[in-house]
Formats: sequence, structure tokens, C-alpha cells
Amino acid sequence: MRLRSAAVVLSLSLAAYSSPAFQTPDKAALQKRVADLKESVASNRARLAQYQWTENTTILLKGEVRKTEQSLCRYGPDGKVQKTPVGAPAAQPQQQSGRGGRLKARIVEKKVDEMKDYGARLKALIGEYVPPNRDKIQDSFQSGNANLSPSGGLTTLALNDYYKPGDKMIFAFDPTAKKIRSINVDTYLDDPKTDIVTLAVTFASLPDGTNYAASTDLKAAGKGMEIRTANSDYQKIAP
Repeated sequence: MRLRSAAVVLSLSLAAYSSPAFQTPDKAALQKRVADLKESVASNRARLAQYQWTENTTILLKGEVRKTEQSLCRYGPDGKVQKTPVGAPAAQPQQQSGRGGRLKARIVEKKVDEMKDYGARLKALIGEYVPPNRDKIQDSFQSGNANLSPSGGLTTLALNDYYKPGDKMIFAFDPTAKKIRSINVDTYLDDPKTDIVTLAVTFASLPDGTNYAASTDLKAAGKGMEIRTANSDYQKIAP
């Protein structure tokens, strides 16, 4: 009987210790910041759904500008950003005459198609990180993969294994304004050693306080590819 009573007391003690009231200050602070970040992500997503904006994209290969695009963007009913190209499509290069010219043209066309496919896969990958997903943020926290540290008035919140094993997503979060100031992502496409992908996102605010990704810089070192975007001209959509 005494042994059973002792076991019950020990069980109740462990349950009490694991409750929020008995959490360590560091863990309690981390939980609070994760909750603030999730709330910020959700409320800001709802605000951005009221807007349309212009996205300017520049694609570089080995430091040289290869393509520029402009799109009109807005959130669709499925919660994903819908993009409508603005302006005429770029003119296609004329096919060279002769057997050698046609062969060279086919090689160039194949490389262009490969880079288009690679670029599309990159955009799909980054779409898993930006805009942030509140459920994935919570999953990282519950899995013990979240770390917190103060930095010059901002809070640095790092999430490991956010979308892929071994990736990292770092938020610079303003706890006073409850806004994201920047996001840095270290991830990969296929191979974590050869397909390294990095993303830097800088945020700004509209007059009504809505937070938005003002600019992004995506780099895929293995392919020498860089994709820069700048968002501007935010306008409310008529109800």
C-alpha cells in the first residue's frame, strides 16, 4: 500500500512539474514568442488577402541577368498567391540555319528547359517557407526544434527541421510590434550537400500596419542561380 501511494505521489509531482506553471523561464519565454509569432502570421495573412500588389522578379545565372518578370499578385480562394504576368513575353531567339546551327539551338533549348524546371522547383520549395505556416511553427516547437535568443531589441527564433530534415528557418521578430522583420532560410532541393538553397527575406509595413515581404533573395549555389524579387504598389481590392 505504501509503495502504491508513493507511486501516485510521484506521478502527480511529475505532472505538476510539467505543467505551464512549473516551466523554466526560458521554455516559458520560448512558448510565448512562438504563440506571438503564430498570431502575427495568421492575422497578417488575413490582412494581405485584402490586397493586390506588383512583384518584380530578376533571374541571374552566374551573376548575369538572364530574365526579368513582372506579375500582378493576390491571394486566391485556396489561400495561395496567384500571379498574373504583366507585359508582353520576351521574344524567343531565332533558330540558326544549317545543321550545326540547329544542333546548337537544340542544346541551348534543352538547357533553357532544364533551368526553367529547376527554377519552378525552387519556387515550389520556397513556397513551403514563405509565407510561414503557423502549424509548421507549432510542430517545430513541440518537437523541441525551436530556439530563442534576444538580439538588439529583436528576438531571434530559430526553427530546425521546419520542412526538411536538417533545414533551418530563422525569424527576426519584433516582440513589441509583434511583426516579423526578416527571415533567413537554409535548406536544399534534393541533396543537402550539393543542392544547397538559401533565402533572405526583408519585411516592411504598409500605412495600416500590414506586414509584407518587401524583398527576397534566393540563391542556389550549385547551379549558380539567383532569384531576386521586390514587391510594391500594394492596393486594396474592392469588395
